[in-house]
Amino acid sequence: MYEVELKFPVADPRAFAQRLAALAGKLYAPVDQVDRYFNHPCRDFARTDEALRLRHDGDGVAITWKGPRIDAATKTRREIELPLSVGPAEGGDAASPAASTIAHWTELLEALGFRPVATVAKRRQPARVHWQGMEVDVALDSVAGVGEYLELELQASEAEVPQARACLESLARELGCENPERRSYLELLLESQTAQ
Repeated sequence: MYEVELKFPVADPRAFAQRLAALAGKLYAPVDQVDRYFNHPCRDFARTDEALRLRHDGDGVAITWKGPRIDAATKTRREIELPLSVGPAEGGDAASPAASTIAHWTELLEALGFRPVATVAKRRQPARVHWQGMEVDVALDSVAGVGEYLELELQASEAEVPQARACLESLARELGCENPERRSYLELLLESQTAQ
């Protein structure tokens, strides 16, 4: 599957929440997400435009590989995401089961030579909007050290990518969004840390 995404910086997330509600968007409860990114031991993901992350999302944990972006207008890329089983914390550890799972997977990846790059933490207000016959995943993100963003996303097969891209571009125009941000939150965070 391909992740087709448009992302925009926003000055007023509440105003966008109201716009989404006016479009009959369904808003869900906010969730905290913590993404740990790793670099490959034999190739530089920054150069190959790939990403490997462990995501702690509420009580869930997933590992995701994202391939290189395939177009110049959106952040469209192949994505493989696998949920990870979350078992009980070991040895009476006070850590949550999800945190324990993240720690074990981090240990495994590091033992295989993967190197931690950075951790991106955000508060996400998810929503869903029915637009042009598609269910668009929308998120208002408050990203630590980066800022406030609106993200529009669809999952699509390779053949469906042009239609998905057109749908997201149309919704973005309806919401008054211009000049999408193609850099990932990881790229934005690393750039902000370098600038300090």
